[in-house]
Amino acid sequence: MTTSSIMIKDVPKEDRPRERLLKLGASYLSNQELLAILLGSGTKQESVMSLSNRILMHFEGLKLLNDATIEELTAIKGIGIAKGVVILSAIELGKRMNEYKPNERYTIRSPEDGADYVMEEMRNLPQEHFVVLFLNTKNQIIHRQTIFIGSLNASIVHPREVYREAVKRSAASIICAHNHPSGVRLQGA
Repeated sequence: MTTSSIMIKDVPKEDRPRERLLKLGASYLSNQELLAILLGSGTKQESVMSLSNRILMHFEGLKLLNDATIEELTAIKGIGIAKGVVILSAIELGKRMNEYKPNERYTIRSPEDGADYVMEEMRNLPQEHFVVLFLNTKNQIIHRQTIFIGSLNASIVHPREVYREAVKRSAASIICAHNHPSGVRLQGA
């Protein structure tokens, strides 16, 4: 039996690319396995793993695949427009992620800075919004999230919702803010 005739369904489940990604993480998969996941299926005559391997060999690995065109991809037997578009989309997404540079971060130096950051957006909201600013060790905002939207005059937030996001973002500190759409400020609020 040749490798092109071994179909994914014939491979033990724990050795299939999707299952390996779920178990081990994407960084443990080969380029061939990652490409096979993107393709989703091979052809009647060829497994997705064999097709992935042929694509990588055609483009000398990832070296030339980075600049592949839809015409070059669809010229490969087994790659139609749909699979070609998926590959090009993944390549472009990878390029964008590689080129991504976070904007200069807003630094909080006082309580007024925190209020100024959220005030304009929250000023005219029709319901109470509970917003949290997540800060790094330099007091720069790394993330802003509305944790809860309440009624006209109340919002009930559980601390676990706030802390879950803070841990996820590796925040050094947080600032919590909420608005008063009714115009009534309660003591201690």
